[in-house]
Amino acid sequence: MPRVPAHTLDDAPKAAHDMLTALRERFGKVLNVHGGMAHSPVVLAAYTGVQAAIAEHGSFDARTREAIALAVSAVNECAYCQAAHTVAARGAGLSPDEALAARAGTPIEPRLDALLVVARQATTARGEVDEPTWQQALDAGWSAEELTELFAHVMANMFTNYFNHYAGTELDLPAAPPTS
Repeated sequence: MPRVPAHTLDDAPKAAHDMLTALRERFGKVLNVHGGMAHSPVVLAAYTGVQAAIAEHGSFDARTREAIALAVSAVNECAYCQAAHTVAARGAGLSPDEALAARAGTPIEPRLDALLVVARQATTARGEVDEPTWQQALDAGWSAEELTELFAHVMANMFTNYFNHYAGTELDLPAAPPTS
């Protein structure tokens, strides 16, 4: 049972209605995570604001973004986000095996793997990334600018991961397959 039940468009607070409508148009329905966030328009606005900044200024392709989301949500054990991003990963060009690998921390391809190691370490170590891990990503071809952008993706995913834990968001998507 969710701590924070999901709002629908019919019962959402007025201040959240337009944001929730836009999210429904983007995802085809009001996802429970968005309906839960709608209880506090500031939470929904923070989420949509970060997503808009990433969409406008981010440089990672959809495949990379989804791999990051899968890695972070697996570290945080967010079943909701693992389910959502497993579905989105297919549309972004990750095979089912690659989506599982991103969650499990097993190899996909060297350049992407190096980025995901940074994402996982930043997630588990409260933003800390050791020098060898950072250098490995640079050596794999990621720039300082891209590694800086990675921080926004990690934090955006942690925001939804933690919200789902906090609110007890009920899964309204197919569960992600187990990683082992």
